[in-house]
Amino acid sequence: MERTFAIIKPDAVEQKFSGKIIDRIEQEGFKILSMRKTRLTRVEAEGFYAVHRERPFFNDLISFMTSGPVVLLALEAEGAILKWRGVMGETDPAKAPEGSLRKQFGTNIERNATHGSDAPETAAEELGYFFRNIDLLEAR
Repeated sequence: MERTFAIIKPDAVEQKFSGKIIDRIEQEGFKILSMRKTRLTRVEAEGFYAVHRERPFFNDLISFMTSGPVVLLALEAEGAILKWRGVMGETDPAKAPEGSLRKQFGTNIERNATHGSDAPETAAEELGYFFRNIDLLEAR
């Protein structure tokens, strides 16, 4: 079993798509280890997206991710990282396959409904960043 991190972004929460996305997560066979709805502070968002600090879109990304509530999820499944990335689809909803979450709920490359870790190292870092209660993440 593998673990990954996911975010239902402010655009999807605002449009009341969280329940549909969570339902899809469960239908796809993911176990939700932990989930919480929160509004990211600027400090949290800047820390989380620090890898993009020098990119021209950084400030817009931070403004967007702090613009409303998000849902943070710790997920588990066989091959969870690649599986979740497949369920989400391409970053740009216009290029995402039919049936993917981003195609269904995203509107553009920034407002694309969901986030997911891209590698085991990233998943471990992102899970640790938002889910500090290690008991939730220990192997059972």
